[in-house]
Amino acid sequence: MSYVHPLNSEALQPQSPSLLRRAIAASALGNATEWFDYGIYAYGLTYISAALFPGSTAQATLFALATFAISFLVRPLGGLFWGPLGDRLGRKHVLALTIIMMSVATLLVGLVPTYARIGWWAPALLIVLRMIQGFSTGGEYGGAATFMAEYAPDRKRGFCGSFLEFATLAGFSLGAFLMLGCSVVLGSTAMHAWGWRLPFLIAAPLGLIGFYLRSKLEDTPVFLELEQSIHKEQRTCVPLKALLTEYWKPLLLLGGLVVALNVVNYVLLAYMPTFMQKQLGMSDNMSLLVPLIGMLAMMVFLPLAGTFSDRVGRKNVWWFSLVGLFVAAIPMFLLMKHGVPGAIVGFSVLGLLYVPQLASISAMFPAMFPTQVRYAGMAIAYNISTSIFGGTAPMVNEWLIAHTGNALMPAYYMMGACAIGALALIFVTETTGCSLRGREIPGKKRDIRPSP
Repeated sequence: MSYVHPLNSEALQPQSPSLLRRAIAASALGNATEWFDYGIYAYGLTYISAALFPGSTAQATLFALATFAISFLVRPLGGLFWGPLGDRLGRKHVLALTIIMMSVATLLVGLVPTYARIGWWAPALLIVLRMIQGFSTGGEYGGAATFMAEYAPDRKRGFCGSFLEFATLAGFSLGAFLMLGCSVVLGSTAMHAWGWRLPFLIAAPLGLIGFYLRSKLEDTPVFLELEQSIHKEQRTCVPLKALLTEYWKPLLLLGGLVVALNVVNYVLLAYMPTFMQKQLGMSDNMSLLVPLIGMLAMMVFLPLAGTFSDRVGRKNVWWFSLVGLFVAAIPMFLLMKHGVPGAIVGFSVLGLLYVPQLASISAMFPAMFPTQVRYAGMAIAYNISTSIFGGTAPMVNEWLIAHTGNALMPAYYMMGACAIGALALIFVTETTGCSLRGREIPGKKRDIRPSP
């Protein structure tokens, strides 16, 4: 048996495979640009903290991690601004603006003078630029996931959405490889002096390519249908109060899922190089290389996991991931202590257990809201939860380890986040195969028909 929404129709799905590929590429490139910035920041943290912050190495590292977290505190404001704008003006216009803001801010980070030259203006400028990045990112992921989900065929939304997350890891890996490559080629002295800036300069061309792709596409078929069928004044008047009162349940459930998603995400991707260097005693280059190996393994399995979610349902793959991570967190962190081979295996196992979540979110999260509030609902819930629990994860874990002396604190933190995600998942409606059309929440009214 399969579930088919009564409004499901191929008429609104893109007929041309090339159009679908361009829509996925336009969505994915912004995500890649966002995570390219996270990659170069996380993997260049040692050099950035030494160049732009005062104090000892430990103090400068903590300042740099706090600055990383600051951008996430601004993301809810970005969601509140860009989300309703995307539901009112369309997805493509907002996404074209956010990718330009994000890439320009990343470029300028690479041009900030050192603390030795301009004193406290250096960290102050970095904080301002990180806040601009956070503000633009507040509209980026929710919009990109909505754009992709509304273009994708209903029965292949998981597969198509997995490429958005493939771009996440690709952007992060590209940033990390660039920082690692610069470190190997230039050496420590040159990297501390100027080499760490080079990867930041790549953001500008990435942003321009993304802007071009997004500006050349039509808006999504689902959005255009709503725009044509409903009088404009009616469609634009969806105030924040109405969103919070009428759709509080999906907002709350999405926030709970994002706690699990992003705590695991930022512990594995953003914090792990610092953890491996400081807690496991690995060299600078090896602490960068081990997570990269794990991320490349994750990228291979993302499209497979997305396809699997189309067949068995989003909730089933999430249950597998949450339970697996909860059980494996402590054993894998203990395994990481046993040299480089143990670290590679431990990270890879956790990464592969995380893949089912990552592969399905771009199909699952937008489907939790109806078309007229999809961008806003997704952007607001996702970014509020991410700002509190996601971007702060590296700083919180560093603080917990420093104050407890227990290197397993990241594992406990991940386990707690997975428990919150599991509680939310119990109440989430399965939307696999459901149409995203119309003004009703997908999956609430299902027409059950036999599979052809």
